[in-house]
This record gives sequence, C-alpha cells and structure tokens, in this order.
Amino acid sequence: MNLIPEVKEDTQWGLDHGAWAILKHLYPNADIPVFEMSIDYGKSMQYHFDLSARLKSLRNKGVLIIGSGNIVHNLRMWFAKPGLEPYDWALEFDEWVKGRINARDFKSLIEYEKHGSSAKLSVPTADHYIPMLYSLALAGPEEEIKFTYEEVFTSASMRAFRIG
Repeated sequence: MNLIPEVKEDTQWGLDHGAWAILKHLYPNADIPVFEMSIDYGKSMQYHFDLSARLKSLRNKGVLIIGSGNIVHNLRMWFAKPGLEPYDWALEFDEWVKGRINARDFKSLIEYEKHGSSAKLSVPTADHYIPMLYSLALAGPEEEIKFTYEEVFTSASMRAFRIG
C-alpha cells in the first residue's frame, strides 16, 4: 500500500533507537511487524504534520502508531551543566508545548521557532521534536490527549502523551 507516493521503502537501516527503546518494553519478544518512518530534514514542519495526517486511516485498521522523541532535547547544554536541575528555558518551552497541546493549537507547535529563545535552545535540531508533530496530526478533533508522564531533566523533557 502506498498512501504517499514520495515515501519509499528502505530496508538497509535497522530500527532507530527511538523505536527499539520503546518497543523492547512493549513487545519484548519482537513479535509484531514494525514500520518505521525516517525524517526528511529537507522538508518543513508543516510537511511532516500533513504527511502524518494522511496516515490517520491506519489507526482505524488497528495499527498502533508511536511517536518517540523529546520535546526539549539539547544534549550540548546537558553536558555543560552538572546535575539534573532543569534550565528555566527548558521548563518554559515544555510548559508552552503542553499549553499548545491542551489548546489544540497545533499550528503554533508547527511554527515553534516563532516562540523565541526558549524554542531555539530547546530544539537545536528538529529530529527529536518532529515525532510529536506526527503524533498530534493523528488526533481526531474530539479525541482526548492525556499526558502520561511529565518531567524535565536539565535540557531534555520526557513529556509523554496518549491520544484516544
């Protein structure tokens, strides 16, 4: 099935750590089929959101879709500070994202760079942020989005949420 013509299969790369780190706990026997999507860094945030929205029909067929990343992910700043006390900018951005999710203001999350310096520090590269956009694009207008874990360590947030 090719829902999206520009998406191509490539079996040369194994599962990314964002996939296996989650799946090894959910399915320790590795007894489910897995399709992992890679991120095209040349595409816009809107492109990624729209691409994922095109996959909504898979949820209706019982396909479990997991987005794994970090809203705040700045390892350079992590190693620059001893301990796990979060930076103020990391807490600010994580809370801002939470507020935008609660308000279902996904457009602001797509345009996160407009949020200012806390966004730039929190998302120095988008590879850990984009999975959140993929997940949110799958949410139906009335589906509950429930936060299942919330914590910020130094310069990484471990916020998790469930849709539906």
